[in-house]
Amino acid sequence: MQSEVEAAQEPLIQSSDLVCRVAQHIKAKFALECSGHDWHHINRVWKLARQIRTQEGANQEIVELGALVHDIADWKFHDGDDTVGPRVAERLLTEEGASANLIEQVVEIVATISYKGAGVTTAMKSLEGQCVQDADRLDAIGAIGIARCFAYGGHAGRLMYDPDEPPEMHATAEAYKASKGHSLNHFYEKLFLLKDRMNTKTGKTMAEKRHRYMEQYVAQFLKEWNV
Repeated sequence: MQSEVEAAQEPLIQSSDLVCRVAQHIKAKFALECSGHDWHHINRVWKLARQIRTQEGANQEIVELGALVHDIADWKFHDGDDTVGPRVAERLLTEEGASANLIEQVVEIVATISYKGAGVTTAMKSLEGQCVQDADRLDAIGAIGIARCFAYGGHAGRLMYDPDEPPEMHATAEAYKASKGHSLNHFYEKLFLLKDRMNTKTGKTMAEKRHRYMEQYVAQFLKEWNV
């Protein structure tokens, strides 16, 4: 049986030297992150993106790099500034010797991947971006997504649930970023919506089971809450 370390390193086997160097940098940078946006999240997105891109025929190196740096400087941890991530990603890729064309395509993924509200469209321009966005969204739903939702809520000092505070379908990115709602609302404001916002056929198929699991979980949560 593979150890956790061996399993985490497995994708490195068929990756380019550039991807391997970036992966090691990201692993070191996010090893101790505790909001649900840690190295393990990034590694899962990396693996999922590889699986999706294999089925969809996207460029492997662009997909892998996009997955690895997609959360390199998330706006949630930079006062809502969604320009930080693309800049930091560009700097890292430049330092690692990536070509200008490759950097441009990966930075585009970083700049547009994030969910920004129920009423906001975040379409990816490239097939590679679609693969990475689907992978990131898959890790936001299902059993792992549930755990990450409450992990981030605790990290951000949010209530687990408040029955007097209904969900809000944010019409703008500004409204979504400003929201301080409790964790259970996040299921209605984002997580339950992701299944129908998958880009690729592969992503849509993979999302079905995870979505159903979340529905069952929330139903049981509310049943136990209302004893």
